[in-house]
Amino acid sequence: MSTIFSKIIAGEIPSYKVAEDENYYAFLDINPLAKGHTLVVPKLEVDYLYDLDDETLAGMIVFAKKVAHKIKEQIECKKVATVVLGLEVPHAHIHLIPMNNENDVDFRREKLKLTPEEFAEIASKIAL
Repeated sequence: MSTIFSKIIAGEIPSYKVAEDENYYAFLDINPLAKGHTLVVPKLEVDYLYDLDDETLAGMIVFAKKVAHKIKEQIECKKVATVVLGLEVPHAHIHLIPMNNENDVDFRREKLKLTPEEFAEIASKIAL
């Protein structure tokens, strides 16, 4: 059975796409900690990040780096945090979160409530 991320990649579920190539897909998190909070996923459906083969994992990090640079360029922040967290979706993923302090990446914090227009605007700003 396909994961929700596989369905997003396939276009069966809409997303605010930021970047895509033949192996990876990046899209805005719909429950963001900060404006620009992006998920990076491999198109290969593997549950755990460190179960990816070395080539796929390395490529995913390089792909995420390009996305992170664009986020930092377009969203005011000191750094873009890279977080591997989450058990709900059995599909390897990386969170890229604009941050100005460590509290900005506390997943216990209340998530932002953004309108579809705000999501679309952010996605267009950081799209590769």
